[in-house]
Amino acid sequence: MQHLRIIAPAALVDRVLATLQDSVATTNIVRIPNAATRPPGDLVLCDVAREGVSVLLDQLQHLGVQHEGSISVDDVGIEISDAAKRASRAAPGHAADAVVWQEIEQRTHEETSLSPTFLTFMSVATMIGAIGVVFDEPILIVGAMVVGPDFGPLAALSVGLVRWRGRMIAQSVLALAVGFGVAIVSTILFTLFLTALHLMSPADLLHSRPLTDFIWRPNGLSWVVGFLAGIAGLLSLSTAKSGALIGVLISVTTIPAAANAAVALAYGATDQSVGALIQLVVNLAAITLGGVTTLLAQRLNQRRHTAQTAPGEQRGTG
Repeated sequence: MQHLRIIAPAALVDRVLATLQDSVATTNIVRIPNAATRPPGDLVLCDVAREGVSVLLDQLQHLGVQHEGSISVDDVGIEISDAAKRASRAAPGHAADAVVWQEIEQRTHEETSLSPTFLTFMSVATMIGAIGVVFDEPILIVGAMVVGPDFGPLAALSVGLVRWRGRMIAQSVLALAVGFGVAIVSTILFTLFLTALHLMSPADLLHSRPLTDFIWRPNGLSWVVGFLAGIAGLLSLSTAKSGALIGVLISVTTIPAAANAAVALAYGATDQSVGALIQLVVNLAAITLGGVTTLLAQRLNQRRHTAQTAPGEQRGTG
Protein backbone atom coordinates (compact mmCIF):
# COMPACT_ATOMS: atom_id res chain seq x y z
CA MET A 1 0.00 0.00 0.00
CA GLN A 2 1.00 3.60 -0.54
CA HIS A 3 -0.11 6.70 1.33
CA LEU A 4 -1.36 9.81 -0.49
CA ARG A 5 -1.33 13.24 1.09
CA ILE A 6 -3.26 15.79 -0.93
CA ILE A 7 -3.71 19.50 -0.32
CA ALA A 8 -6.88 20.24 -2.25
CA PRO A 9 -8.08 23.82 -2.87
CA ALA A 10 -11.68 24.53 -1.89
CA ALA A 11 -12.86 24.60 -5.50
CA LEU A 12 -11.56 21.07 -6.15
CA VAL A 13 -11.89 19.22 -2.86
CA ASP A 14 -15.30 17.68 -3.64
CA ARG A 15 -14.07 16.39 -7.00
CA VAL A 16 -10.92 15.05 -5.37
CA LEU A 17 -12.96 13.15 -2.78
CA ALA A 18 -15.27 11.79 -5.47
CA THR A 19 -12.27 10.58 -7.46
CA LEU A 20 -10.85 8.79 -4.43
CA GLN A 21 -14.21 7.26 -3.54
CA ASP A 22 -14.71 5.97 -7.09
CA SER A 23 -11.42 4.07 -7.09
CA VAL A 24 -11.51 0.43 -5.97
CA ALA A 25 -7.86 0.74 -4.92
CA THR A 26 -8.37 3.33 -2.15
CA THR A 27 -9.20 3.03 1.53
CA ASN A 28 -8.81 4.99 4.78
CA ILE A 29 -9.93 8.24 3.14
CA VAL A 30 -9.69 11.19 5.54
CA ARG A 31 -10.58 14.86 5.02
CA ILE A 32 -9.40 17.61 7.37
CA PRO A 33 -11.05 20.92 6.34
CA ASN A 34 -8.90 24.06 6.18
CA ALA A 35 -5.85 22.24 7.56
CA ALA A 36 -3.38 23.65 5.02
CA THR A 37 -2.22 27.27 4.96
CA ARG A 38 0.46 27.32 2.23
CA PRO A 39 -1.00 26.53 -0.21
CA PRO A 40 -4.43 26.96 1.39
CA GLY A 41 -6.91 24.11 1.25
CA ASP A 42 -8.21 20.94 2.82
CA LEU A 43 -5.88 18.11 3.75
CA VAL A 44 -7.03 14.82 2.21
CA LEU A 45 -5.34 11.55 3.18
CA CYS A 46 -5.85 8.04 1.87
CA ASP A 47 -4.13 4.71 1.35
CA VAL A 48 -3.94 3.23 -2.14
CA ALA A 49 -2.96 -0.19 -3.43
CA ARG A 50 0.21 0.20 -5.49
CA GLU A 51 -1.57 -1.20 -8.54
CA GLY A 52 -3.93 1.77 -8.59
CA VAL A 53 -1.59 4.62 -7.70
CA SER A 54 -0.52 5.63 -11.21
CA VAL A 55 -4.07 5.80 -12.56
CA LEU A 56 -5.24 7.73 -9.52
CA LEU A 57 -2.38 10.24 -9.82
CA ASP A 58 -3.25 10.76 -13.48
CA GLN A 59 -6.83 11.53 -12.50
CA LEU A 60 -5.81 13.96 -9.77
CA GLN A 61 -3.40 15.73 -12.09
CA HIS A 62 -6.14 15.95 -14.72
CA LEU A 63 -8.22 17.81 -12.14
CA GLY A 64 -5.36 20.27 -11.75
CA VAL A 65 -4.70 19.65 -8.06
CA GLN A 66 -0.96 20.17 -8.52
CA HIS A 67 -1.42 23.76 -9.71
CA GLU A 68 -3.12 25.19 -6.61
CA GLY A 69 -2.40 22.38 -4.14
CA SER A 70 -0.05 19.42 -3.96
CA ILE A 71 0.12 15.64 -4.08
CA SER A 72 2.71 13.52 -2.29
CA VAL A 73 3.12 9.75 -2.10
CA ASP A 74 4.85 7.68 0.59
CA ASP A 75 5.35 3.96 1.04
CA VAL A 76 3.42 2.28 3.83
CA GLY A 77 5.74 -0.12 5.62
CA ILE A 78 3.11 -2.00 7.61
CA GLU A 79 -0.65 -1.68 7.43
CA ILE A 80 -2.92 -3.95 9.46
CA SER A 81 -6.35 -3.47 7.96
CA ASP A 82 -8.97 -5.68 6.35
CA ALA A 83 -10.11 -2.68 4.31
CA ALA A 84 -6.60 -2.31 2.92
CA LYS A 85 -6.52 -6.00 2.00
CA ARG A 86 -9.84 -5.63 0.18
CA ALA A 87 -8.56 -2.60 -1.73
CA SER A 88 -5.41 -4.47 -2.71
CA ARG A 89 -7.41 -7.47 -3.95
CA ALA A 90 -9.82 -5.25 -5.87
CA ALA A 91 -7.11 -3.25 -7.62
CA PRO A 92 -6.28 -4.54 -11.12
CA GLY A 93 -2.98 -6.37 -11.57
CA HIS A 94 -0.36 -7.42 -9.04
CA ALA A 95 1.52 -5.20 -6.60
CA ALA A 96 4.90 -6.70 -7.53
CA ASP A 97 4.34 -5.79 -11.20
CA ALA A 98 2.74 -2.39 -10.68
CA VAL A 99 4.51 0.63 -12.10
CA VAL A 100 3.93 4.06 -10.62
CA TRP A 101 4.88 6.07 -13.68
CA GLN A 102 5.06 9.38 -11.85
CA GLU A 103 7.48 7.87 -9.33
CA ILE A 104 9.87 6.38 -11.86
CA GLU A 105 9.73 9.54 -13.97
CA GLN A 106 10.67 11.71 -11.00
CA ARG A 107 13.36 9.30 -9.73
CA THR A 108 15.09 8.97 -13.09
CA HIS A 109 14.73 12.66 -13.93
CA GLU A 110 16.82 13.48 -10.86
CA GLU A 111 19.63 11.31 -12.28
CA THR A 112 20.10 13.55 -15.32
CA SER A 113 21.58 16.47 -13.41
CA LEU A 114 25.07 17.43 -14.59
CA SER A 115 26.32 18.07 -11.09
CA PRO A 116 29.97 18.10 -9.96
CA THR A 117 29.21 14.94 -7.96
CA PHE A 118 27.97 13.10 -11.06
CA LEU A 119 31.02 14.12 -13.09
CA THR A 120 33.35 13.19 -10.23
CA PHE A 121 31.83 9.73 -9.90
CA MET A 122 32.07 9.23 -13.67
CA SER A 123 35.73 10.27 -13.70
CA VAL A 124 36.73 8.28 -10.63
CA ALA A 125 34.96 5.15 -11.87
CA THR A 126 36.69 5.44 -15.25
CA MET A 127 40.08 5.93 -13.60
CA ILE A 128 39.56 2.82 -11.49
CA GLY A 129 38.54 0.97 -14.64
CA ALA A 130 41.68 2.19 -16.39
CA ILE A 131 43.92 0.63 -13.77
CA GLY A 132 41.90 -2.57 -14.00
CA VAL A 133 42.24 -2.64 -17.78
CA VAL A 134 45.97 -1.97 -17.84
CA PHE A 135 46.81 -4.59 -15.22
CA ASP A 136 44.12 -7.11 -16.25
CA GLU A 137 42.37 -6.98 -12.87
CA PRO A 138 38.68 -8.04 -13.04
CA ILE A 139 38.08 -6.96 -9.43
CA LEU A 140 38.89 -3.36 -10.33
CA ILE A 141 36.66 -3.61 -13.41
CA VAL A 142 33.74 -4.72 -11.23
CA GLY A 143 34.48 -1.91 -8.79
CA ALA A 144 34.44 0.63 -11.61
CA MET A 145 31.07 -0.69 -12.82
CA VAL A 146 29.52 -0.30 -9.38
CA VAL A 147 30.93 3.19 -8.78
CA GLY A 148 29.83 4.52 -12.18
CA PRO A 149 26.55 6.50 -12.11
CA ASP A 150 25.83 6.16 -15.83
CA PHE A 151 22.83 3.87 -15.46
CA GLY A 152 20.76 6.75 -14.04
CA PRO A 153 20.76 8.83 -17.25
CA LEU A 154 20.25 5.66 -19.31
CA ALA A 155 17.16 4.82 -17.27
CA ALA A 156 15.92 8.40 -17.61
CA LEU A 157 16.45 8.22 -21.37
CA SER A 158 14.33 5.06 -21.55
CA VAL A 159 11.56 6.65 -19.49
CA GLY A 160 11.72 9.84 -21.54
CA LEU A 161 11.36 7.90 -24.80
CA VAL A 162 8.40 5.87 -23.54
CA ARG A 163 6.63 8.80 -21.86
CA TRP A 164 7.80 11.12 -24.64
CA ARG A 165 9.34 13.75 -22.40
CA GLY A 166 11.50 15.85 -24.69
CA ARG A 167 13.26 17.69 -21.91
CA MET A 168 14.15 14.47 -20.09
CA ILE A 169 15.49 12.93 -23.31
CA ALA A 170 17.66 15.97 -23.99
CA GLN A 171 18.99 16.13 -20.43
CA SER A 172 19.76 12.40 -20.42
CA VAL A 173 21.68 12.56 -23.69
CA LEU A 174 23.56 15.63 -22.48
CA ALA A 175 24.45 13.97 -19.16
CA LEU A 176 25.75 10.86 -20.94
CA ALA A 177 27.70 12.80 -23.57
CA VAL A 178 29.29 15.26 -21.15
CA GLY A 179 29.75 12.64 -18.42
CA PHE A 180 31.61 10.17 -20.61
CA GLY A 181 33.50 12.99 -22.35
CA VAL A 182 34.76 14.42 -19.06
CA ALA A 183 35.53 10.94 -17.74
CA ILE A 184 37.56 9.96 -20.80
CA VAL A 185 39.53 13.22 -20.88
CA SER A 186 40.20 13.01 -17.13
CA THR A 187 41.35 9.42 -17.48
CA ILE A 188 43.68 10.27 -20.36
CA LEU A 189 45.35 12.89 -18.14
CA PHE A 190 45.36 10.43 -15.23
CA THR A 191 47.04 7.81 -17.43
CA LEU A 192 49.72 10.23 -18.58
CA PHE A 193 50.32 11.28 -14.97
CA LEU A 194 50.78 7.68 -13.78
CA THR A 195 53.01 7.02 -16.78
CA ALA A 196 55.20 9.98 -15.85
CA LEU A 197 55.52 8.47 -12.37
CA HIS A 198 56.50 5.12 -13.97
CA LEU A 199 53.50 3.40 -12.38
CA MET A 200 52.23 2.15 -15.74
CA SER A 201 53.42 2.07 -19.34
CA PRO A 202 52.16 1.32 -22.86
CA ALA A 203 53.65 -2.15 -22.54
CA ASP A 204 51.23 -2.90 -19.70
CA LEU A 205 48.28 -2.16 -21.97
CA LEU A 206 49.60 -3.99 -25.01
CA HIS A 207 50.64 -7.22 -23.32
CA SER A 208 48.30 -10.21 -23.20
CA ARG A 209 45.20 -9.46 -21.08
CA PRO A 210 43.10 -12.65 -21.16
CA LEU A 211 40.71 -11.50 -18.39
CA THR A 212 39.81 -8.05 -19.70
CA ASP A 213 40.52 -7.91 -23.44
CA PHE A 214 36.82 -8.62 -24.09
CA ILE A 215 36.24 -4.97 -23.18
CA TRP A 216 37.63 -3.71 -26.48
CA ARG A 217 36.48 -6.66 -28.58
CA PRO A 218 32.71 -6.16 -29.04
CA ASN A 219 30.64 -8.95 -30.51
CA GLY A 220 27.04 -10.10 -30.69
CA LEU A 221 27.04 -11.08 -27.03
CA SER A 222 27.88 -7.50 -26.09
CA TRP A 223 24.53 -6.45 -27.49
CA VAL A 224 22.69 -9.34 -25.85
CA VAL A 225 24.15 -8.64 -22.41
CA GLY A 226 23.43 -4.93 -22.69
CA PHE A 227 19.83 -5.57 -23.77
CA LEU A 228 19.23 -7.98 -20.89
CA ALA A 229 20.81 -5.52 -18.46
CA GLY A 230 18.45 -2.83 -19.69
CA ILE A 231 15.48 -5.10 -19.00
CA ALA A 232 16.68 -6.02 -15.51
CA GLY A 233 17.66 -2.46 -14.66
CA LEU A 234 14.34 -0.87 -15.56
CA LEU A 235 12.44 -3.67 -13.84
CA SER A 236 14.42 -3.03 -10.67
CA LEU A 237 13.70 0.70 -10.83
CA SER A 238 10.05 0.54 -11.84
CA THR A 239 8.91 -2.20 -9.45
CA ALA A 240 9.65 -3.14 -5.86
CA LYS A 241 12.66 -5.28 -6.86
CA SER A 242 15.36 -2.61 -6.51
CA GLY A 243 17.81 -5.07 -4.96
CA ALA A 244 18.59 -6.43 -8.42
CA LEU A 245 20.10 -3.15 -9.59
CA ILE A 246 23.63 -3.85 -8.28
CA GLY A 247 23.70 -7.01 -10.35
CA VAL A 248 22.78 -4.97 -13.40
CA LEU A 249 25.55 -2.45 -12.79
CA ILE A 250 28.25 -5.14 -12.80
CA SER A 251 26.97 -6.89 -15.91
CA VAL A 252 27.67 -4.21 -18.55
CA THR A 253 30.92 -2.68 -19.75
CA THR A 254 30.07 0.98 -20.26
CA ILE A 255 32.54 2.43 -17.73
CA PRO A 256 35.27 -0.18 -18.46
CA ALA A 257 34.89 0.48 -22.20
CA ALA A 258 35.33 4.22 -21.62
CA ALA A 259 38.36 3.44 -19.44
CA ASN A 260 39.93 1.20 -22.07
CA ALA A 261 39.30 3.82 -24.74
CA ALA A 262 40.92 6.53 -22.61
CA VAL A 263 44.07 4.53 -21.87
CA ALA A 264 44.35 3.43 -25.50
CA LEU A 265 43.99 7.03 -26.67
CA ALA A 266 46.68 8.12 -24.23
CA TYR A 267 49.06 5.47 -25.56
CA GLY A 268 48.09 5.72 -29.24
CA ALA A 269 46.69 2.18 -29.40
CA THR A 270 44.22 2.87 -32.21
CA ASP A 271 42.76 -0.64 -32.48
CA GLN A 272 41.90 -0.77 -28.80
CA SER A 273 40.51 2.76 -28.65
CA VAL A 274 38.22 2.17 -31.64
CA GLY A 275 37.08 -1.22 -30.35
CA ALA A 276 36.42 0.12 -26.85
CA LEU A 277 34.41 3.08 -28.17
CA ILE A 278 32.33 0.72 -30.31
CA GLN A 279 31.77 -1.45 -27.22
CA LEU A 280 30.63 1.66 -25.33
CA VAL A 281 28.15 2.70 -28.02
CA VAL A 282 26.81 -0.85 -28.39
CA ASN A 283 26.20 -1.14 -24.65
CA LEU A 284 24.53 2.28 -24.37
CA ALA A 285 22.21 1.53 -27.27
CA ALA A 286 21.39 -2.00 -26.09
CA ILE A 287 20.65 -0.92 -22.51
CA THR A 288 18.36 1.86 -23.74
CA LEU A 289 16.52 -0.47 -26.11
CA GLY A 290 16.11 -3.06 -23.34
CA GLY A 291 14.77 -0.39 -21.00
CA VAL A 292 12.32 0.99 -23.55
CA THR A 293 11.08 -2.50 -24.43
CA THR A 294 10.54 -3.29 -20.74
CA LEU A 295 8.62 -0.09 -20.03
CA LEU A 296 6.43 -0.54 -23.11
CA ALA A 297 5.59 -4.10 -22.04
CA GLN A 298 4.77 -2.89 -18.52
CA ARG A 299 2.54 -0.14 -19.86
CA LEU A 300 0.64 -2.55 -22.09
CA ASN A 301 0.26 -5.00 -19.19
CA GLN A 302 -1.01 -2.27 -16.88
CA ARG A 303 -3.51 -1.02 -19.46
CA ARG A 304 -4.75 -4.57 -20.02
CA HIS A 305 -5.39 -5.07 -16.31
CA THR A 306 -7.09 -1.69 -16.03
CA ALA A 307 -9.33 -2.45 -19.01
CA GLN A 308 -10.36 -5.76 -17.44
CA THR A 309 -11.74 -3.98 -14.37
CA ALA A 310 -15.49 -4.15 -14.82
CA PRO A 311 -17.41 -0.85 -14.52
CA GLY A 312 -19.54 -2.37 -11.76
CA GLU A 313 -16.44 -2.82 -9.64
CA GLN A 314 -15.97 0.93 -9.32
CA ARG A 315 -17.31 2.43 -6.14
CA GLY A 316 -20.34 4.52 -6.69
CA THR A 317 -21.11 3.02 -10.13
CA GLY A 318 -22.63 -0.29 -9.16
